Amino acid sequence: MKYIDTQPREALEIMLAAGEEIQEFYRVLGNTNDNVVGELLRHQGTFDEWNHYPKGDIYDHATHSQYFYHAHVKGQRKGEHGHFHTFLRAKGMPAGVAPIAYDGEAEWPGGDKALSHLIGISMDPKGFPIGLFSVNRWVTGETWYTAEDVISLIDLFHIDHASPSWPANKWVTAMLRLFHPQIIDLVRKRDVTVADWQRKYPDRDVYEDRELEITSTTAISVDKQIAGVRAALA
Repeated sequence: MKYIDTQPREALEIMLAAGEEIQEFYRVLGNTNDNVVGELLRHQGTFDEWNHYPKGDIYDHATHSQYFYHAHVKGQRKGEHGHFHTFLRAKGMPAGVAPIAYDGEAEWPGGDKALSHLIGISMDPKGFPIGLFSVNRWVTGETWYTAEDVISLIDLFHIDHASPSWPANKWVTAMLRLFHPQIIDLVRKRDVTVADWQRKYPDRDVYEDRELEITSTTAISVDKQIAGVRAALA
């Protein structure tokens, strides 16, 4: 499979372990007809479009990883109930990782709040993942880092606590491990899309251009990814 066949054995083993962990969460949650999205929406009241769930986001003070779930207007994204956004904040970044130079008029988060978006995970109405995507800066209000710097942060994402849901926290972390090769590809395509857009519209602030929202996307299947990894290891 594309993305998988070129991975070293150690990487494949990490991907497989993450995939098997995800399957175990599905098994356990399925015993009570639950899913990872429902875990985060429980006790949150009416599910409103655009709001972050759970309220205040999920943040790990040890790793400085962060994520939330939300949905756009119904029907805006075909087949999608909502999606996760995953981030790493500046305190969790290694030395040498710094935002790009920016001379535009928008205010970007700075200091400890200079977070980087890693990847979005699209979910279907049954609570299963159907796609991965990257976005333009204005979408998440992040600070912009080069693709290679973002790639260096992916493995640092780790939610290592049980609130508000241990399965959901572990599931999001495992998703970034299982689909690591696809995420790298999408982040690099993000920068290509942004550069192409800037050349096309040189008078615009590309990072704030509302006409550019999704910068790269791909469909995914947990079962197919695991099968591909097992085949590569065999």
